[in-house]
Amino acid sequence: MVTQQLAPTAAAARLQVAPTSPSPRLADEPDRPKPLPADEQGLLEALLRGDEAAFVHLVERYHSSFVRLARAYVGEVIAEEVAQEAWLGILRGLHQFAGRASLKTWMYRILINGAKRRALRERQSLPFSAVWETTSEPFEPAVGADRFRGPGDAWPGGWVSCPQSWGEAPEERLLSKEVRNQIERAIDGLPPSQRSVVLLRDVQGLSAAEVCAALQVSEANQRVLLHRGRSRVRRVLEAYLGRPSEA
Repeated sequence: MVTQQLAPTAAAARLQVAPTSPSPRLADEPDRPKPLPADEQGLLEALLRGDEAAFVHLVERYHSSFVRLARAYVGEVIAEEVAQEAWLGILRGLHQFAGRASLKTWMYRILINGAKRRALRERQSLPFSAVWETTSEPFEPAVGADRFRGPGDAWPGGWVSCPQSWGEAPEERLLSKEVRNQIERAIDGLPPSQRSVVLLRDVQGLSAAEVCAALQVSEANQRVLLHRGRSRVRRVLEAYLGRPSEA
């Protein structure tokens, strides 16, 4: 397990070993730190005391998402290594965490920076200027044009068939393992930039501001990437469930 592999470093943290590298600073961080949520503050204090149980809790909570997000930049095998390197960086940087962003945003930033560096070394990813440039991806409408009536129709622009809510599908089907697997495969099949935004927003629950800070993208780019990613996932689900979806 990753927690066992990182145990020696966790023990070092418990002995208050000084960090070996500076904590990364977000480009848009304010000069003064912001109060952390109560749960993050308590967790941070436990980590700074060298509480190994707190570190294990953190790894169990975030490691799988670290690996999955790293896969947007590097290959399957290397993603695990990138995640483990991120945990080491987090442990070493805890004493310099300034609270200018949330703890989870700071951790994801460490992971993403490490994944970018590793991707450049391995040459398994696009240049990052291209990854984060929304104009590099062709425009895709949220709903196909064939779903609407043509200009010669009596009601041009109207729906060919009105969308039906997925809420009408049996709840057991919407919550089934098969549907969850379809969603995961759809997300994993997104372009790297869209995948990263969708994973952080819709899977990990980060706010738009936190995603912009972690990925160093503008609010406009974050919004476009999220919309395009969600639209692709929606189309996959629509095909699987056999129902039209809301735009």
